[in-house]
Amino acid sequence: QVQLAESGGGLVQAGGSLRLSCAASGRTFTTYTMGWFRQAPGKEREFVAGITWSGSGSRYRDSVKGRFTISRDTAKSTVYLQMDSLKPEDTAVYYCAADPDGYMLSDPKPWDYWGQGTQVNVSS
Repeated sequence: QVQLAESGGGLVQAGGSLRLSCAASGRTFTTYTMGWFRQAPGKEREFVAGITWSGSGSRYRDSVKGRFTISRDTAKSTVYLQMDSLKPEDTAVYYCAADPDGYMLSDPKPWDYWGQGTQVNVSS
């Protein structure tokens, strides 16, 4: 069992930066693939970025490549999402997720564990 808690959201102007954190608890965190999803009002939840349990592999949705960076600190049981050059279309609730099977799929359904989400608002 893994519990996830996001933090770091807020209001930022376009072009600005935010760093989201996801603190995980549970003995098997180190073996889970971790990811970030987001959901804007009236839209489906979408994959943003994922990272393998070792941290050696990562994947991003096309619209955030070159602007967002996912990382993990196993010693702190924390996953980060560094978001730079933010755009108004990045506005959404951002969720941290864990996948014990390691497939890192874009479909949110196979991801077993979720945090409560943190709101990110980017003003133009």
